[in-house]
Amino acid sequence: MPKMTFVETDGTEKEVDAPLGLSVLEIAQRNDIDIEGACEGSLACATCHVVIDPSWYGKLEEVTEDEEDMLDLAFNLTETSRLGCQLIMSEALDGLKVKLPESL
Repeated sequence: MPKMTFVETDGTEKEVDAPLGLSVLEIAQRNDIDIEGACEGSLACATCHVVIDPSWYGKLEEVTEDEEDMLDLAFNLTETSRLGCQLIMSEALDGLKVKLPESL
């Protein structure tokens, strides 16, 4: 089973199972990680904003224009920000590390 690591806002790391085909948002929700996902993954909000570890960012698929538009609404946007609902787990992402952004 692939794994991924969430880094919470206090720096605590939580490694979890990351089933293939699930989004980072779905994986977070299954593991009680504090990501809202208000639109339930329909790309209509930015509440599943995560910051990708820089060593992983280049391995992800390109950001779509729709995702970029939603990211513009996110707080504490970074160069490696993505929406968790748009990141689908694959074998290539086994070991992915994402950080929850600090809230205001």
